[in-house]
Amino acid sequence: MEKVTLKDIQDAREVIKDIILETDILENVRLSEKTGARVFYKCENLQRTGSFKVRGACNKIASLTEEEKSHGVIASSAGNHAQGVALGAKQAGIKATICMPANAPLSKVAATKSYGANVVLNGNVYDDALAKAKELQAETGATFLDPFNDKYVIAGQGTIGLEIFEQRNGEVDTVIVPIGGGGIIAGIATALKGLNPDIKIIGVQTANIPSMKVSFEAGKVISAFNDITIADGIAVKTPGDLTFDIISKNVDQVITVTEEEIAEAILFMMENQKLVSEGAGAVSTAALLSGKYVPKKGENVVCVVSGGNIDINTLYRIMSVALKKQGRRISFIAEIPDVPGSLSKLVSIIANNGANILNISQEKLAEGKFVKKQIVEATIETIDFDQINRIKSDFIENGIKVEFI
Repeated sequence: MEKVTLKDIQDAREVIKDIILETDILENVRLSEKTGARVFYKCENLQRTGSFKVRGACNKIASLTEEEKSHGVIASSAGNHAQGVALGAKQAGIKATICMPANAPLSKVAATKSYGANVVLNGNVYDDALAKAKELQAETGATFLDPFNDKYVIAGQGTIGLEIFEQRNGEVDTVIVPIGGGGIIAGIATALKGLNPDIKIIGVQTANIPSMKVSFEAGKVISAFNDITIADGIAVKTPGDLTFDIISKNVDQVITVTEEEIAEAILFMMENQKLVSEGAGAVSTAALLSGKYVPKKGENVVCVVSGGNIDINTLYRIMSVALKKQGRRISFIAEIPDVPGSLSKLVSIIANNGANILNISQEKLAEGKFVKKQIVEATIETIDFDQINRIKSDFIENGIKVEFI
């Protein structure tokens, strides 16, 4: 079996340095306070194409011979590898065909097409798209670009590990990385263990598709699928044998998080870091918020935010799940006229829209005429954003200024 070395990753960095961005590392102060550790985000959601996948795809395309390039490339992807391959192929001036699951986010499908690739939709998970890609490869003679089980792809993803180590000046104790097929964590683990074998590497999967976790525990590659997931970027039923071999040697632990925990993490990242993350990119945060990984006090932890490609429909569903997970509670600040009946009107609007008031407090503003400041925290029995919007609309219609927080 092919091996991936620190030298391979260092070489990959030279190959792709003019194509990819060196993404920022940002501390999440709120998460640091909650855990007692120092928690940082490696923001690959800010990468070109919105995901780390462009690193491995471009390194692989650069390795092709001119004969291989003449037949074009074909790939299977849940969306992020698709965009990386499409961009890499466009820059190399070669044809690209991408097979994606039929339920891939529309934003990822549209973005892939925008780079000039031909998109073919098939099945509900990555493995279905893979089967279609193999079928088309046999017909066209195109070179198949595996999204994770490839030496050049793994080396490209491993450049993230080099950046983490350098950006933190070697002050890294633990790196928490999403796992689908295993390409990103295999690359990062190889890089960081090569630079400092004491750095812990923790992998995170969705409990709905825990294929690498069950493989890791069994000591061999095993397929696993329980249900579809909002973390479409890591929806892989069968891990790669090359990635599994690397992970078995270099990864310290693999854990899983639930769909609700992933959704809550996405909302947490938006509220506390102003970062938009897709489901796959939020699993590292979910591992900390849920207590599935508990760092030591002062531990330097880097969470890899692998991608930020999320469409509005998925975001709406995720935020609804997250709010339910948080106890179906939402707070707002409202300004109402200082006249009799104003507070009663506010309360009736909430009740008429099916909300139950948890608590309410009043504070008279020091400035302004005929104005009071009301802080209302409401518990919604069947929370959804349509209901929240109806309450907001009724407030505005009745002259109540409101800001949800």
